[in-house]
Amino acid sequence: QVQLVESGGGLVQAGGSLRLSCAASGLTFSNYAMGWYRQAPGKEREFVAASNWRAGSTYYADSVKGRFTISTDNAKNTVYLQMNSLKPEDTAVYYCAADRWGTAFTVASAASVNYWGQGTQVTVSS
Repeated sequence: QVQLVESGGGLVQAGGSLRLSCAASGLTFSNYAMGWYRQAPGKEREFVAASNWRAGSTYYADSVKGRFTISTDNAKNTVYLQMNSLKPEDTAVYYCAADRWGTAFTVASAASVNYWGQGTQVTVSS
């Protein structure tokens, strides 16, 4: 079965950095656009970043543009989210998402996501 397993979350001070990883199994990784979402307490899940390696394209939410970078390693079936200059408002559970035959733009819509990971907690202290 398909599994998306996130790791790399934790507690960091404002201004610090974290790198999240999402290892995919049970799917043909090259057929998927991959993305990251997050959900803070009491808020809806929101799109963060997406990558479509087939087109060499990426897409970011305005709130993280210039601070976060998404990348993929197809040899390892893994997608990463490098998060720099973290702010307390970045605190959330971060979820990996996979969109079969999607683009960096379609995976930004939760309705297009075929598979979700279980999430990893990121907490940014002020």
